[in-house]
Amino acid sequence: MPAVDIPGSKSITARALFLAAAADGVSTLVRPLRSDDTEGFAEGLVRLGYRVGHTPDAWQVDGRPQGPALAEADVYCRDGATTARFLPTLAAAGHGTYRFDASPQMRRRPLGPLTRALRDLGVDLRHEEAEGHHPLTVRAAGVEGGEVVLDAGQSSQYLTALLLLGPLTRGGLRIRVTDLVSVPYVEITLAMMRAFGVEVVRDGQVFEVPAGGYRATTYAIEPDASTASYFFAAAAVTPGREVTVPGLGSAALQGDLRFVEVLRRMGAEVDVAADRTTVRGTGVLRGLTVNMRDISDTMPTLAAIAPFASGPVRIEDVANTRVKECDRLEACAENLRRLGVDVATGPDWIEIRPGTPLPDVGIKSYGDHRIVMSFAVTALRTPGLTYDDPGCVRKTFPGFHEAFAALGATT
Repeated sequence: MPAVDIPGSKSITARALFLAAAADGVSTLVRPLRSDDTEGFAEGLVRLGYRVGHTPDAWQVDGRPQGPALAEADVYCRDGATTARFLPTLAAAGHGTYRFDASPQMRRRPLGPLTRALRDLGVDLRHEEAEGHHPLTVRAAGVEGGEVVLDAGQSSQYLTALLLLGPLTRGGLRIRVTDLVSVPYVEITLAMMRAFGVEVVRDGQVFEVPAGGYRATTYAIEPDASTASYFFAAAAVTPGREVTVPGLGSAALQGDLRFVEVLRRMGAEVDVAADRTTVRGTGVLRGLTVNMRDISDTMPTLAAIAPFASGPVRIEDVANTRVKECDRLEACAENLRRLGVDVATGPDWIEIRPGTPLPDVGIKSYGDHRIVMSFAVTALRTPGLTYDDPGCVRKTFPGFHEAFAALGATT
């Protein structure tokens, strides 16, 4: 079939917006993701006083190494975890009083380890309601720097936020990490910081970030590998179907592209070239046990195709999926049980046994874009599936249903 045009990476777009805002000069971000999350991030920058210009294929950001242009701002972070975690960190490097709030869904998600680390660095940060959750206020006076200890076992975004902050501090940062999940996302951060002129030195679980700021640049956003996983999975579950995603290949920054290796282990044909990846369904889909700690955003994709495998599919070390937009591990288990599939779960694992999903079932989305997009793959071989909130895909891919319908899915 023709190549599938996947929107830009959410993770890369959010990091690029932070880096561009912090850099000295005007940066151009080419083919950024335009979705509810990233538009919310850009809007948050504007609320803080940064200038963000939009053209059809790019965003231009006028960087301010000294921090937000405004001395006071009220920022609504919508549902975006990167917005809710990165923008207060960026604001801390400036001078002023900045209040941040978020949607009820995002208010439930934790950021305590990050805000504790910021306080340890001398930032005046106060949570208005539940400790470690939005809303919060930052009374910023710049950040001196120094050494800080961080637990990033719930989310690598805590570490990314501090890494991004490092060059904006007066003396640099030394971050000692006690636990870390989703390591590939940290690798994305380090590579992007390098593109904006900053080299981080890593020694095991210790990260040395120099002071000195960022250089503005032109940065091209690669397609979103997590979003591509639904299209690759669609090929794997359909004998003879082939899906190619241009712009995602062996040079890709995103660890979630490793999902295709899981599909290869299950029996799909996979070809990863320098600038594109192709998956082809062979009619074989074997069960397996797989550790998805580092690619946990693709756990729901695998769970959604697991019933079609010839043996059990066991996904391990994914405790952090319980603190995403919803408890994704339980959301997958609940929907699979609705479909009549035999599922067992534990604190950090899910095991799905083969079975033919029941038709005409209502999928409960929990307001989570990844649950809807994952079960759209199940719908390729299961007639009559419906969703209670199909529109929640606008968080990362507003045109998902139309793009997936081109695969022959009924969404």
